[in-house]
Amino acid sequence: MISADTVGRRLNEMGYSLQANVKTIEGDSPEDRDSQFRYINELAKRTIAQGNPVISVDTKKKEKIGLFKNAGRKWLPKGTPTEVNTYDFTNMTEGTAIPYGTYDIDKNHGVVNVGVSHDTAEFAVESIRQWWRLFGRRQYPGSEKILICADGGGSNGSRNRAWKYFLQQFVEDTKLSITVCHYPPGTSKWNKIEHRMFSFISMNWRGEPLVDYETVVNMISLTTTRKGLKIKAVLDSKQYETGVKITDDQMSKLKIKYHKKNAQWNYTISPA
Repeated sequence: MISADTVGRRLNEMGYSLQANVKTIEGDSPEDRDSQFRYINELAKRTIAQGNPVISVDTKKKEKIGLFKNAGRKWLPKGTPTEVNTYDFTNMTEGTAIPYGTYDIDKNHGVVNVGVSHDTAEFAVESIRQWWRLFGRRQYPGSEKILICADGGGSNGSRNRAWKYFLQQFVEDTKLSITVCHYPPGTSKWNKIEHRMFSFISMNWRGEPLVDYETVVNMISLTTTRKGLKIKAVLDSKQYETGVKITDDQMSKLKIKYHKKNAQWNYTISPA
């Protein structure tokens, strides 16, 4: 009988090692992927040069609220690890935190709206509204338009009717013209909010159980970087309904203009 140590040694001698899965396969790339990246980059530069905001938006991973293990480690006195629940059963949670972020690419500031119900298009637009109320309108007092860079799916998806419908309401309330550019399918990791804001939030609360919503809001708000990242987190206790259907008649009333370049991903919504 061969021991496990012997097997391990022999595998090592043969060039084998223990390795985890690596996410690298994105699947087939859309035909217009590269041209869309160039279009977003050019439009963002031009918008910032004009003194208007360019924001990157997305929903961060949902988090269970309660005494659950949070990935990562933190400094504590030796032999005093934080004790958490052995199991992560749903019926043991105090709820779910849904952090939707709005990140100002030029100012390096952001707002995270922490929802408690569902990640819907209405919730996504309300999160952008929170950014405009807390940061945007003060930092861009003379602005007449906003450029939004968003993923192609989810609550702010390019085919999501409700996303466009609620954006039109935001436009009417603020009298701002909003241009939306979506990243092509399978390229969400290039969305700037992922590596400029969300990644630092994850680092800041690593090893810290998210025992309640107050902890989530505080940990997000305390996140900063050497480059001066500032984040304001707010709790959104509204109950958002899922499955909201937007009719053809409602869509026909939107003042939306699709761009000539990659019209499936680029459009502008103006005040009626």
